[in-house]
Amino acid sequence: MMKMKKIYGLSTAFLMAILVLTGCSDQFLEDKRNFSNAGDEIFDNYVTAEALINDLYLLSLPASTSGITYQYPSAGTSDAYSQATEEYAGLSFIVDDGVVLTTSSTQMLSLFYNERKTSNNPYGRIRTCNDAIRGIEQGALNNEEKAKLLGQVYFFRAWTYYRLVKEFGGVPIVTEVQNAIIGDDGGISLFVPRSTTKQCIDYICDDLDKAANYLSSVNWGNDSDYGRVTAGTALALQGRARLLYASPVFNRADNADRWTLAYQSNKAAIERLKTEGRKLAYLDDPGENASGWAKMFAEYNSPEAVFVTLYNNVAKPTGTTNPAWWNGWENSIRPANTGANTGKNTTSTMIDLFPMVDGKKPGQSVDYPYDPDLFMLNRDPRFYRTFGFPGVRWAYAYTGSNGYGNGTNYELWNYSWYISQESKESPSDGGYAGDKLGTDYKGVYVRKRTDDADLNSTALYVYEVDGTKCFQRSAAPYMEIRYAEVLLNFAEAACGVGQYSEALEALRDIRRRVGYTGNCGLEDGLAGDRGKLFGAILYERQIELAYEGKRFDDMRRWMLWDGGVGQSAIKSTWALTGFGGNTCNYLGLTPFNGTNRKIVELRVSDDINNGLSSSKDVDPLLADRPKAWNLKTEASPSAELVKFYTEKLKRKERKGDDLDKVISFKPKYYIGGLKENAQRTNPKLEQNIGWEDYMNGNAPGTFDPLAE
Repeated sequence: MMKMKKIYGLSTAFLMAILVLTGCSDQFLEDKRNFSNAGDEIFDNYVTAEALINDLYLLSLPASTSGITYQYPSAGTSDAYSQATEEYAGLSFIVDDGVVLTTSSTQMLSLFYNERKTSNNPYGRIRTCNDAIRGIEQGALNNEEKAKLLGQVYFFRAWTYYRLVKEFGGVPIVTEVQNAIIGDDGGISLFVPRSTTKQCIDYICDDLDKAANYLSSVNWGNDSDYGRVTAGTALALQGRARLLYASPVFNRADNADRWTLAYQSNKAAIERLKTEGRKLAYLDDPGENASGWAKMFAEYNSPEAVFVTLYNNVAKPTGTTNPAWWNGWENSIRPANTGANTGKNTTSTMIDLFPMVDGKKPGQSVDYPYDPDLFMLNRDPRFYRTFGFPGVRWAYAYTGSNGYGNGTNYELWNYSWYISQESKESPSDGGYAGDKLGTDYKGVYVRKRTDDADLNSTALYVYEVDGTKCFQRSAAPYMEIRYAEVLLNFAEAACGVGQYSEALEALRDIRRRVGYTGNCGLEDGLAGDRGKLFGAILYERQIELAYEGKRFDDMRRWMLWDGGVGQSAIKSTWALTGFGGNTCNYLGLTPFNGTNRKIVELRVSDDINNGLSSSKDVDPLLADRPKAWNLKTEASPSAELVKFYTEKLKRKERKGDDLDKVISFKPKYYIGGLKENAQRTNPKLEQNIGWEDYMNGNAPGTFDPLAE
């Protein structure tokens, strides 16, 4: 187990050093976690300077189970962003036609959040970075020590600005530590106006160039330093930022120069990451049913990890019990009859989306016709590691007795039955399931990123299983950026500049890693059609990055709810002049607006007592169950399991929380508006076009996030 105390916790030595150097109180340490009031002496000592940088990790690293907040991006849980995509049912306020967000709406993302603890908001972290850059540059450390520290600081300043720009377009660029009482010029300079989106992207990329340069000769060789950002991390984020600015949401005219910069940045990132040992994990050993791909999500020091958050017991400061030191994802996805939470549903859209085993989309494969009732047959290997369904093993490392059974023999049998015809016929009612699942069963579970005992034969990652806190203390890491995403970013940028063969080969590498051979189901003809190739890349992102918090950003970058056609109603010059005037048509996709997501339920067939049972506690199929499918040792489900599905189960499309409502994403949401509290804090903040301006009597906003 890798130790991460240096990065994740403030060491006792550092706290003592701060007290000695500044004479400050315990209350100061509690109120000012970014130590912005500490004296410049902390930058003359590597231990104290490094501990301040470590605090940036603590405040900035994405959390694996967080929803979208001012501190963290979406990590694939069923938050408001993920529920605005096809990944989860439930009607997010972002796509609810009955909800119209305004700058005073409580649901609005408050990235400009302000409070006394300045470290707890983006500009507080930017202030900490500015303070650290000044202090380190002027301090007494040697050049090698300064380079290590500055590289990390420049990265986190860029990371913070990237998250702001992704949401709002151009934001104020603050390069110096401001005096929060009087400002640098009688208070006036505290009110920094917004820069253009282009200026911000260039600023972010400049910071990341500096970070990469400072870190280019740094080799984090110690276990305790694993997880620190590297030159490759910086260049990977730069590639992501350049790709954002080249995407249709900001690049309506399909400007070739932006694609060129994105291509160059992502190519440089891949070249650098290779020198650091980063690569597609298990490319040469995919294993049965993509077992290598599945295993790497729960591994320390995986070659896939580019920007990673670690969770483990060693990292916890002595005496603390804060569960934030642990990864809660495992607890959130495991079924209720393991002692975890109730798990997460996927949607019928996602079930029917994944390719067949030959790489073709369901319904397009000649050799493998698709039967929705037998959805688990002949699918892309990643399908089986992304979803859990009736009749599959999902083992976990527990052999004791806590009322939930032996985890090493766990089998999922989440089919349902009904005790009344009325309930069975209802489009929204659920039935009952056996094995103590009751009404807490999920039709098809999200299984992605699980720590599967069939893959990890020893208990590599600690979970507590005591009947009340099952899986709460999982130590599996979370990868905000992994090598596969960088490769996909490169493929998209390569397509943008017309390097179609490079883009296609990158997609094939992604598929080869999970066991595809030959052309991997991707015909050479894709290299002759830019729109179709872009569509293939976005499709691969849907599959490879499912439930990792990336889909909302992809849909927003490409304006996939309506193809971008509603933008001209906000401002005539915002209409797409590139991408055929409609990104959905250009990509060959159906707009997501107007669709409805449903939950896939496997219920007892009508041929068996009309699909009914005499009681919620009487499982009508218990005696008929075949042996469960072991994904590690069996390439495909047994004939007995297929027969069980065919004769005993029936697929039902059950509506989610949205019932009869359809997806309705409003055009102004593609680029968010500033909450009114942000404008109250800085009267120079212009509001985005399409949103009401609090400082101007709620008149229409005037800031154009597309202007250069």
